[in-house]
Amino acid sequence: MQQNIQPLQKNLVLIGGGHSHVIALKMLGMEALPGIRITLITDYSDTPYSGMLPGHIAGFYTHEQCHIDLRKLANFAQAQLYIDCVTGIDLENNQVICANRPNVNFDLLSIDIGSTPATISVPGATKYAIPAKPVGKLLQSWDELVEKIEENPQNPLKIGIVGGGAGGVELALSMRGNLQQYDSKQEIHLFGRDRHLLSHHHASVGNWLRRMLIQRDIKLHLGETVCQVVHQENIERFNVRCESGLEVECDYIFWVTQASAPKWLKATGITTDERGFILVNDKLQSLSHPLVFAAGDIATMKNHPRAKAGVFAVRQGKPLFENLRRSLLGKTLKKYRPQKDYLSLIGTGDGMAIATRGWLTLPPHKLLWDWKDYIDRKFMEQFRDLPGMGGWGDREMGRKLLTPHSSLLTPNLLRCSGCGSKVGGHVLEKVLQRIQESQPIEEREDIVIGLRYPDDAAVVKVPTGKVMVQTIDYFTSLINDPYIFAQIAVNHCLSDIFAMGAIPTSALALATIPYGTSSTVEETLFQLLSGAVKQLNQARVSLIGGHTIEGDKLAFGLSCNGLSQENQLLRKSGMLVNDVLILTKAVGTGTLFAGEMRRQVKASWIDNAVKSMLRSNQAASVCFLQYGATACTDITGFGLIGHLSEMVKASLIGVTLKLDNIPILDGARETVEKGIVSSLYPENLKASSYITNSREFESHSNYPLLFDPQTSGGLLASVSVDKADNCLKKLKELGYEEAVIIGRVGGEEGIKLV
Repeated sequence: MQQNIQPLQKNLVLIGGGHSHVIALKMLGMEALPGIRITLITDYSDTPYSGMLPGHIAGFYTHEQCHIDLRKLANFAQAQLYIDCVTGIDLENNQVICANRPNVNFDLLSIDIGSTPATISVPGATKYAIPAKPVGKLLQSWDELVEKIEENPQNPLKIGIVGGGAGGVELALSMRGNLQQYDSKQEIHLFGRDRHLLSHHHASVGNWLRRMLIQRDIKLHLGETVCQVVHQENIERFNVRCESGLEVECDYIFWVTQASAPKWLKATGITTDERGFILVNDKLQSLSHPLVFAAGDIATMKNHPRAKAGVFAVRQGKPLFENLRRSLLGKTLKKYRPQKDYLSLIGTGDGMAIATRGWLTLPPHKLLWDWKDYIDRKFMEQFRDLPGMGGWGDREMGRKLLTPHSSLLTPNLLRCSGCGSKVGGHVLEKVLQRIQESQPIEEREDIVIGLRYPDDAAVVKVPTGKVMVQTIDYFTSLINDPYIFAQIAVNHCLSDIFAMGAIPTSALALATIPYGTSSTVEETLFQLLSGAVKQLNQARVSLIGGHTIEGDKLAFGLSCNGLSQENQLLRKSGMLVNDVLILTKAVGTGTLFAGEMRRQVKASWIDNAVKSMLRSNQAASVCFLQYGATACTDITGFGLIGHLSEMVKASLIGVTLKLDNIPILDGARETVEKGIVSSLYPENLKASSYITNSREFESHSNYPLLFDPQTSGGLLASVSVDKADNCLKKLKELGYEEAVIIGRVGGEEGIKLV
């Protein structure tokens, strides 16, 4: 028998990383709920704080300063993080439908996805205008615009902003504030349907802002209803047409109009208001579906309708958490009544701000901007100084963070070992049936007995004249998304086959699923095997069987089979004098994920690392065979030097390694400099004995990363110097953008750094 374990019992799914959800997530991290698995589904790994975005456009804040890192926050709350776009909700079967992954089951659902500008009714706007949301695309377009101006400051651009509300006005002023640093005069046009700016505020606010816009040479087109956006032929320029006949030529058009809800929401059958927003009661609970909660812009409180403003979303965070917690625990929900009005601080793009509440308006002043800046920075600080990051709260939170949601120790249930720890047959059967319905498992002709049969073992034919190449790998999850983790694990496990120049044909799966009820185990296993099957199918590899048990942590691996002609195998022992060494991927996954465990990395660093790990080595293997590689290995747990030293010893020859040429993943140097390394790093560092001149380079920023253990790393191959350039060019065409020549073969046995 094993220790007493509280299994996972319910799935709480949060859609969207809005202001209410980030507050609720932090509180869920502060007060862990035993037996509850939390999953956050969001388009991006960071989420913008709306209060600071105009300041970011104006140049006062960096991207990191005005965005909340959802990877860190999910890590703190011990929540799964699924980076994907939600396209629907099946409320009959309690499933969230995503664009790029299997449906996600829920027992309780919360939605906080904000809103999008309404563009549907204006021809051409959806295609050619840049909506204010999602913010990621807005900022990407803004960065492109600024880059254009920096490259050619003498060529002024014309910018159109549609929307005379607070968002449009603040965007116009912020853009002007930033662009004043350039010599050329950029034109900014602001279009508003009403004859007055900020028509829902006191008239004094609009009057002040109107004067400021005119003073800064922002051209106002008030009382103008935009009716069409037309693309000019042969050039990247557009015409904004209004019902009055006014037509203005623009290079960029930003759309900041009335908020609207996504189309898919109405199709779910959930009760909405006339504009498509989810109607909720005083407990932030759907009027039609009590298992669904909603907050922020996407929700409308039936009894207390309020403007779509960030201040209300922030205030809803705490009551949302409280009622999600109460619902999961079977307790009575609490009512929440929002405030009627609020203080609005509107930045003017020049280090000043206007303050307004009700009839009171204070004119632009630096002190008001300082006040706004203080409030915004204080709000963001709570998501940066999370317990476990070396902040003040570590000691106070230590006891609560000792046990993760997936393995809370309570005296409820004794878990068996041996075969008693296997995942139930009924669960496994249901999972395989669901997978076959969504993406049929590849079955090659050489599979005699596979998953379709109830036999005790699989049977595979080995063609005459071929040899079988076998390997096995298995490790615990390094990312809190079983679907993505499985894809990474498959790439990692198949990589040994690719490094040998063989063709993978079949695989047996090994999986450990966190303890839980049948439904939660089924959901985890379904997500995990769905990811594995997706990647195996892409590689034309048949999943022919496996073994699943329950345990403390999610883990996955494969026993892989491949085929090759014996005389075509790539070995570690074939390096020749004057060959060059080509590495296909950047290194740094070990230190980056060690940093993520400590919440010391940026979301973008992990995003890039995941992108690299999801890139299969299959095409690179074929390329190396095509260009006559003489030796090959894959860079995984022993790090670059560990695996290269095996090639050196097997080939009985030396290599010269260009340390500056080693491709490094974004952020890896920064984490190593902080002393953050993988637990395997000290053992890998012993391979430095194979470096003949290590002391000369120990201070080089790339040196520690030579020993960094990689997950789903690249291939390292030796190629004849006369074929190397063409081989490298082909690799880049195949998508290995970071492939590079890192050294040359020759000299006495050993590794020399230069």
